[in-house]
Amino acid sequence: MEEAQPGRSAGQRVAGAALLLAASVLASRLLGFARDVVLAGVVGLNAQTDAYSAGFMLPDLLNHLLAGGALSIAFLPVYERIRKQRGAAAGHRFTATAFGTMGAITLAATLALFVWADPLVAWQFGFPPEVHALTVRLTRIVLPAQLCFVCGGILRAALMADGHFRSQAAAPLLYNLGIIAGGVALAGATGVEGFAWGALGGAVVGALGSALWEARGRVPLGVRIAPRDPDFLAYLMLAAPLALGASLLTVDEWYDRWFGARLGEGTIATLRYARQLLLVPVALVGQAVATAALPTLSRYVAEGRRAELDRLVNRSLQASLALGVLLGAGLFAVAAPAVAFVYVRGAFTPADAVPVVEALRVFAFAVPGWIVQTLAVRPFYARGEMWRPMALSTAVSLGALPLYAALGPHLGATGLALAGTLSISLSALVTLGFARRWHGAPALGALLGTGMRTLAAAAPAAAAGFFAAEQAAARAGAGTLAAALALAAGGLAFAAIGLPLAYQLGDAPTREALLRIARRLRRR
Repeated sequence: MEEAQPGRSAGQRVAGAALLLAASVLASRLLGFARDVVLAGVVGLNAQTDAYSAGFMLPDLLNHLLAGGALSIAFLPVYERIRKQRGAAAGHRFTATAFGTMGAITLAATLALFVWADPLVAWQFGFPPEVHALTVRLTRIVLPAQLCFVCGGILRAALMADGHFRSQAAAPLLYNLGIIAGGVALAGATGVEGFAWGALGGAVVGALGSALWEARGRVPLGVRIAPRDPDFLAYLMLAAPLALGASLLTVDEWYDRWFGARLGEGTIATLRYARQLLLVPVALVGQAVATAALPTLSRYVAEGRRAELDRLVNRSLQASLALGVLLGAGLFAVAAPAVAFVYVRGAFTPADAVPVVEALRVFAFAVPGWIVQTLAVRPFYARGEMWRPMALSTAVSLGALPLYAALGPHLGATGLALAGTLSISLSALVTLGFARRWHGAPALGALLGTGMRTLAAAAPAAAAGFFAAEQAAARAGAGTLAAALALAAGGLAFAAIGLPLAYQLGDAPTREALLRIARRLRRR
C-alpha cells in the first residue's frame, strides 16, 4: 500500500500508488489470461462464447447508468469538499448516504432488468432461439453482481481518498479468481454458465467483500437511504454526465457486441478475446496512473494549487503516452504468439486464432489513444467538470456509429476493431485539445514531442520483435511451448532495442518513468 507520507512529493505518492495498482492490474490480467484460457479451452470460439459476452450487456448498461464503473470519479470531488469544509464526520455521513441510497437504487433497477431481460436481449441482438435463451439466462445470473460493484465502489473511493489502495488492488484479482473457480468447478455440468456464476461470486467477494474488509477501522460503516440529502444530490449532479454520457472507452465494446451479433457466429467472441489482450497495456498504464492520480488532483483543486495541478497533469500524460506507444508497438509485434500462447488449446483451434490475431494487431494501434483518453479526463473530474468531457466523448461516440456500421459488414471483426481504434484515437485528441483550451494544460507541443520521440524508438523495435517472433515460431513449430518461445523471442528483441532507444531519445518524463519501473522491478 502506498499512503501519503511526510517528505514524499505528490508525484512520488501518485507514482507509488500507480505502481501498486499496476502490479495489481498485471496480476489481474494474468488471472484474466487464465480465465480466458479456461473459457477458450472449454467453450472455444462459437455461439456459446457470443452468448457469454452478450450476457454481460444489460449488467454493463446498468453499471454505466448508475455510474458504477466510475463511482470514485464522481464521489471524490464531493467527498474532499465536504471533508475540507465540514470535517471528517460529515464526510463519513456522506459515504453512508451514498452507500445506502445508491444500493437501494441499484437493487430496484436490478430487479426490473431481471424481469424484462428476455425482451431486452431480443431487442439488442436478434440471436437464434437457443442462443437467445442462453443469453437471457446468463444475463440474469450476472445482474445481481452490479449491486456489489456499486456499493463496493463507494467504499473504495472513500478509502482511496485517505490513501488506502489495497482493496482497489485486490478487487479485480478476487473477481477473476471467482470466474476461474466457477468455470473450473461447474464447466463440466453447466458449460459456459459456470463462468457466469463465478463472475457473481467474484463480485461478492472481490468488489464488495474486499472493500468491507479494508474499511474496518478506517471508514465508519453505515447505511443511510436519503435520496433528498443535499450532498447526495450534489453527487448525483456530478455523476449524471457519467451516466448519461457515452465514452468510447465504454461503448466501443457495446458497439462490437451489437454490430458483431449481425456478422456471423463467433464475431463477438473474436473481439472479446482480442480485447482482453489489448486491455493489458491499457490497464497497466492508463487505469493505474489515472486511478492513483485522481485523489491528488482532487486535493490540488480543493486547495487551489493550480500550478502543481498543471505540472502533474503534464508529466503524467507525457510519461503515460510514451509507455502507451511502446506497449502498443510491442503488442503488435507479438500478437500472433500471444494469442497462440493464451488461447490455443482444447476447443480453441489454431484456425480460431487467425481472426483474433488480425483484430489484435489493429487494436494495438489504439493503445496510446486509449491510455491518453483514460488519463486526460481526470483533471476535468477533479475540478467537478463532468458535463464537458462527457459531452465531447458522447459526440465522438455517436459520430463514430456510421464508421462501425460501414467497416463491420465489409471487414468483419477486423473492421469493427479498426472503427474502434480510429474513434478512440480521435476521442483522445479532441479531449486533449479542449482541455488545453479550457484549462491551459496539458502542453500539446510537449505531448507531440513525447509521442514522436517514442515512436522513433518503438518502430524499429516493433519490426525487430515481429521478425524475431516469426523466426522463432517457424523453428519451434506448433504448441503452447512453441508459442511461449516465440513470444519470449519477440518480446526480448523488442525490449532490447526499444527500451534503450526510448531512454536515449526520450524526454525527462519518459526517462523518469522508465527508471522508476526499472527500480521497482529490481527491488521485486
